[in-house]
Amino acid sequence: MARLTSLLLLTSATSVLGFSPAAKSSLVNTVQTKTNTNTNTALSESFGFDFAEDQAENTPSVILGEANYKQWVGENIDNSFLNRQYNAVRRIRELDLLGLTAEYGILSKLEAQGVDLKTLESLLPLAEDLGLLSVVANNQQLLINGVAPLLIEPAPLLLPVVAGALEKGPSAFFGAAGVAAALEVYLLASGAEVPFVGLSAGLVAGLLLVPLTVVTGGLGVALSSASKN
Repeated sequence: MARLTSLLLLTSATSVLGFSPAAKSSLVNTVQTKTNTNTNTALSESFGFDFAEDQAENTPSVILGEANYKQWVGENIDNSFLNRQYNAVRRIRELDLLGLTAEYGILSKLEAQGVDLKTLESLLPLAEDLGLLSVVANNQQLLINGVAPLLIEPAPLLLPVVAGALEKGPSAFFGAAGVAAALEVYLLASGAEVPFVGLSAGLVAGLLLVPLTVVTGGLGVALSSASKN
C-alpha cells in the first residue's frame, strides 16, 4: 500500500511539472527551434556546402548574377550568343528569294487565286481584333531567331513546290493536308518506332506532320475564300 501511494504521488508530481509554465516554455522553445531549422529556405550558389566557393568572392560585381551578366554582355560584346540575332534581311538577299519569287511567278499565281495586296490589307483589321499583331510585337526575338530561319533557309527548295500548288489551286493544299494527316494516323495506328531510339514514330513525325496538316489545310481554306470573293 505504501508503494502504491508513493507511485501515485510521483505520477501526480510529474503531471504538475509537465503543465507548469516553465515546462511549457521549454517545450515551445524546442518546437520553434526545430521549426526554424526545418523551414530555412535560403538559396545559395554553393548549394549549402561549406567547401564550395563563394561566388561573391571570386566574381566581379558587374557580372554577378544572371541579370547583371546579360546586361554586361549586351553592352560590351557584339554578336555574342546571348544577344545574337538572325539577320533575316541579309539571308533573303543572299538566297535571292525575291528573284526566285519572281522567277516562279508566285505573285501572279496568287493574284490568279484572288489574293492581291487589297486582300491582304483587308485582313489587317481582323488580325488586330484577334490580337495577332500584339503577339508578334511582344515576341519579336522568338520570331526572328526561331521562326524566321525555319521559313527562310528552306525557301529555295519550297518555292517551286508552292508555285506548283498555287497553279493547281486550293485542291493541292487540301490534298497535301490529307496526305500528311493520313500518314500521321497510319504511323500512330501501326505502332511504328524510330530505329535505335525506341520512340513512337507517330509522335516524332507528328511534330512535323500535325503543323503541316494545319498550315496546308488553312491555306486551302484561305484560297477557297479568296477565290469566291
